[in-house]
Amino acid sequence: MSFNLDFAHAQGQPTQTATFRKLAEDFIVDEQLGFEFSGEGEHLYVQIKKTGENTQYVAKQLARYLGIKPVAVGFSGLKDRHAVTTQWFSVQLPGKNIDIDWADFIEKTQLNVEVLQQGRHSAKLRRGQHLCNDFVITLRDVSQSDDLEVRLQTVAANGAPNYFGEQRFGIDGGNLTRAQAWFSGEDPIRNKNMQGIILSAARSYLFNLVLSERIKQDNWLAPMDGDPAEVSTGPLWGRGRPKSTDALLELENEVLAHLDLWRDKLEHNGLSQERRDLVLKPRSFSWQWQDNALVLSLSLAPGLYATSLLRDVLLLNNVSAEQYTPPAA
Repeated sequence: MSFNLDFAHAQGQPTQTATFRKLAEDFIVDEQLGFEFSGEGEHLYVQIKKTGENTQYVAKQLARYLGIKPVAVGFSGLKDRHAVTTQWFSVQLPGKNIDIDWADFIEKTQLNVEVLQQGRHSAKLRRGQHLCNDFVITLRDVSQSDDLEVRLQTVAANGAPNYFGEQRFGIDGGNLTRAQAWFSGEDPIRNKNMQGIILSAARSYLFNLVLSERIKQDNWLAPMDGDPAEVSTGPLWGRGRPKSTDALLELENEVLAHLDLWRDKLEHNGLSQERRDLVLKPRSFSWQWQDNALVLSLSLAPGLYATSLLRDVLLLNNVSAEQYTPPAA
């Protein structure tokens, strides 16, 4: 079974290309928590600036250095590795009021990080708890044109398709191939963490298929009859009755009819029916030119992909994908 990840473009496929993430500094992400610390409690929050480092690997090293279980380390979101990212981690240190030598931590772990600030709080940092991510993205080897300016202005005015990014589907869609093998009984998955990754990929693929069809029908910007929300949404499949009705439910069933097995497996693996906005609207969005580089500044809520906005503007030559190597165990 093959999986087409060439989802529809709202403004048609871009005609210009750009070099994407040639340098780590070309993709800067700054996580904004959006809440104040209580000033006391057993959770120490640490703001870390990472260059070329994997979020989960940094969390693992924090746990190892502090002598705590990995589950005692919290973070709000997974940040791109080939980037410069600033994010918060929480470490649970009950009954401990210790002065951590962060220079020693960096030296012993050999991580390319800086510890910027810290504070005490009463609760662990949970996934998706932050307010937003601020991005500064530099796209190189691209020239100004009327078409590109129109595309940028259209995204600023209307938003972009709120696709799940291709990274969720694994290299060459490998997570989707694994999902089909698992769901059909050919290759069972026992590891709970891997099950979660594959279920998330499968669920995201169904959503993207519906969004792609809505774009082809040119009805994705406004809610259809049968949408339970006041904005245009698509399905995140799980157990329970679909939240959509009428014409929208008919369309979604038609688009996903060939993946009934997937919908059945998602229903029986602990996920519930939810909805996700079809339109990605940045909290802020601006751009400027620096010679042959386009520098974008934008802010996105948790769970939204900057790459999904970019794919509606330019064809990206992702240099980081060619250079990527997994972190050490």
